[in-house]
Amino acid sequence: METTEARLLVVDDEERIRRLLKMYLERENYQVDDAENGEKALDMAMNEDYDLILLDLMMPGIDGIEVCEELRKHKATPVIMLTAKGEEANRVQGFEAGTDDYIVKPFSPREVVLRVKALLRRASTTKFLQTETAAKDILVFPHLTIDNDAHRVLADDQEISLTPKEYELLHYLAQAPDKVFAREDLLKNVWNYEFFGDLRTVDTHIKRLREKLNKVSPDAANMISTVWGIGYKFEAGRQ
Repeated sequence: METTEARLLVVDDEERIRRLLKMYLERENYQVDDAENGEKALDMAMNEDYDLILLDLMMPGIDGIEVCEELRKHKATPVIMLTAKGEEANRVQGFEAGTDDYIVKPFSPREVVLRVKALLRRASTTKFLQTETAAKDILVFPHLTIDNDAHRVLADDQEISLTPKEYELLHYLAQAPDKVFAREDLLKNVWNYEFFGDLRTVDTHIKRLREKLNKVSPDAANMISTVWGIGYKFEAGRQ
């Protein structure tokens, strides 16, 4: 798998941070563009196809939350939010807006590179996996197919564009059909760490998942079931 050709967008109102991130990421042979504010970042993100965006949360004018919210209306580009310490409430907003990961300032540039590589791996698509080998990790249900080797989701044979977190959430639920998962468990296991935040993060991602599936297949969308007062489950036989 060759990820070094990935195109990245670095967004921060501090030129020093943009220069630092760009230098470290270009050493990994990534193509890196940068933007100093939310307005420019949103324009670039909408008109170019980036593989990943590093997005500062607090910026004058349009902040990172607004950029991510607007981007998510049109694209599933992976987003890593850059936040300052003490912005826990803002990080909750970031996850609700569709952020896939976040890094707290001050950060180690090496940590950023590792996080970027990890998220690009999770977001990789079939363009890296076009071999003659049969896929071994596929979940097949009525109206829905999840190809975990290729990170593809098909609803009634039509591919659905999901963010990395939306995909991971759907795959996690579908691996254990009819098992009820509490919101706290989903935050811990899908977001990969203890997250003392608002449980609406899960609700927001479930809502987006259902909306995307429903546009193509209401039957597929209905397989994600709410268990009131507890959380969610994936009903494999539900039509």
